Amino acid sequence: MTYNWDLIERLLHEVQNSAGKPFAPRDYAEELAAELQRAGEQTGNLDALKVLATQYEEQLLSAGFITPRPEDEGGNGENFILTERGAQLLSMIDSSFPGGEHARELLDQQGASALVPEAFDELASQASLL
Repeated sequence: MTYNWDLIERLLHEVQNSAGKPFAPRDYAEELAAELQRAGEQTGNLDALKVLATQYEEQLLSAGFITPRPEDEGGNGENFILTERGAQLLSMIDSSFPGGEHARELLDQQGASALVPEAFDELASQASLL
């Protein structure tokens, strides 16, 4: 199993920008698919991508990568902030930074456990030493 790191990256960036507005993973998946199509890349089934986005939202929340945004920071009960772990994940996979592909490969080698908190924390600590 590998993760759709482009989609996860988009979700984490949107978490950063979600103050005062509801987090909408299905909309973000649709926007990502449109961008990829404009770039000539295949996106697969859009409905499946939207479902995957909602599954990732749940997984990122339950694994402590994101947490509900406090009201004093624009929280409305339907949006999030990055935790330290989430910020670390974003810095590892951010396509705008050099070396992001290598981090994605390391995460892919972990398979389904890449986003399990203990496994991710161990990998992130090793990656920071490289």
